Amino acid sequence: MSSLRARTGRQRQRYKDHFRLVAGCIPYKLEQNVVGSHSNSEKKLLVLMISTPGRDDLVFPKGGWEDDETKDEAASREALEEAGVKGTLSENPIGVWEFRSKSRQNSSSLEGGCRGYMFALKVTEELDSWPEKDKYDRKWLTTEEAYKFCRYDWMQDALRRFMATLSAESPIRMSEESKEIPLRPVTDAGEERQMSSPGYFGKPSGVQHLGNTCCKCVV
Repeated sequence: MSSLRARTGRQRQRYKDHFRLVAGCIPYKLEQNVVGSHSNSEKKLLVLMISTPGRDDLVFPKGGWEDDETKDEAASREALEEAGVKGTLSENPIGVWEFRSKSRQNSSSLEGGCRGYMFALKVTEELDSWPEKDKYDRKWLTTEEAYKFCRYDWMQDALRRFMATLSAESPIRMSEESKEIPLRPVTDAGEERQMSSPGYFGKPSGVQHLGNTCCKCVV
């Protein structure tokens, strides 16, 4: 059992414009992969997903951003608490998404709206024991496998943006299976203009738009 303890409750939870603010990350590592008869090697990109209690799908670690921490601190904390990993977090989020919490997916009310800031986390340490090990199992997957496990559109979009960002910042020779994921952004014309400027965070639309779509990328 880990000596660390996970934060519980929402007393310090941040909210803005009716949204609950959450932070999370896509943990990843590059693994040497020997291919071919001449023992050529390539970097195999693996991402970490975790199981969710009572469900068959896998998700990326994320949780509430609290008022005594920065969003990157919140993302790192959630990775430690839920997945038992530490590492180097990307300087800026790979994107910001609006989506409905899993308990409110089929609701038409304004409640349950979340605004999630997702980072890339290069894993440097995997703990054998972590605060929520009894709730979450972790699994390393190729990006193609992870894409198929993503239950929601916003998660698939986050994975595409993660791969595009990683390739731009540190070009690597991807395995063939990693290349099979479609990298086109899932946005309307307005959102695509916002994404064309790195680091630009456009003003999100109101939570009422979640009644028409389950998620929306706002950056």
